[in-house]
Amino acid sequence: MKNNRICELFGIQLPIVQAGMIWCSGWELASAVSNAGGLGIIGAGSMYPDTLRIHIQKCKKATIKPFAVNVPLLYPDIDKLMAIIVEEGVKIVFTSAGNPKTWTAHLQKNGIKVVHVVSTVKFALKCQEAGVDAVVAEGFEAGGHNGREETTTMVLIPQVRKSIEVPLIAAGGIANGMQMAAAFALGAEAVQVGSRFVASAESSAHINFKNAIISTPEGGTQLTLKQLTPVRLIRNKFFKEVDEAEKRGASVEEIKTLLGRARAKKGMFEGDLEEGELEIGQVSNDLKEIKPASRIVDEMMSEFIATLNKLKNIR
Repeated sequence: MKNNRICELFGIQLPIVQAGMIWCSGWELASAVSNAGGLGIIGAGSMYPDTLRIHIQKCKKATIKPFAVNVPLLYPDIDKLMAIIVEEGVKIVFTSAGNPKTWTAHLQKNGIKVVHVVSTVKFALKCQEAGVDAVVAEGFEAGGHNGREETTTMVLIPQVRKSIEVPLIAAGGIANGMQMAAAFALGAEAVQVGSRFVASAESSAHINFKNAIISTPEGGTQLTLKQLTPVRLIRNKFFKEVDEAEKRGASVEEIKTLLGRARAKKGMFEGDLEEGELEIGQVSNDLKEIKPASRIVDEMMSEFIATLNKLKNIR
């Protein structure tokens, strides 16, 4: 795409970025999105260091096009992850859930472009001060971990755009070309897409989870675990247990005990639809089919262009 700062920054053809979702974003999905012209991302948040190395190496064999790695900055062995990223020659890193100053300069010294994910104008400004190459502004419609302010994408994107000069990627509630066009109208230069790619053929999510996504009714997701870190989940048995505990005033320790360990893996990767944590966005209600990643990219771009052309004819 001509005259697009995100495409120029990453060396990609299309301004579509696949989110680096835990348990769903392995090398197969990342390489498929990159091969389709977008930017695929390996989600390192659910990987041991040696596992990440394997995914990077397989991705390099599956595509000659740019791809990225997403690293939550709260990851316990982050030093090991960053070392592997540098050793394997990854050129783009998306960071989240932490202070962008911690790793940005180090990564950039090693020739790596750095993008940080935020949910507020305040943190977008901190990213710019830290010297990141681009910012992802994510509205509360998004799946997974979310901002406490619950600011919607429609409100967040223009506020961030007015506040920073670096390239801006919009995220949260974006799964088709019309939503992509809306994000561009608000000031974004690319979109980051999560839920739509979770329900793709190449996603490493369990087929039970994929089928649950394309069956999600309107209002079927909700933010919960607000005493810990807000997260948007499908309303299943686990969600209802957490919701009931929060409504009766359960302590943080009780909520942590209820959450336990590996809930997200149990739900999204192992397919336990009752006891698992099923992280997905509000837009899941609009997803009715599991599709190949290349088809998702092609359909988004076609609808995006058609929408822009339609708007040109409005007087």
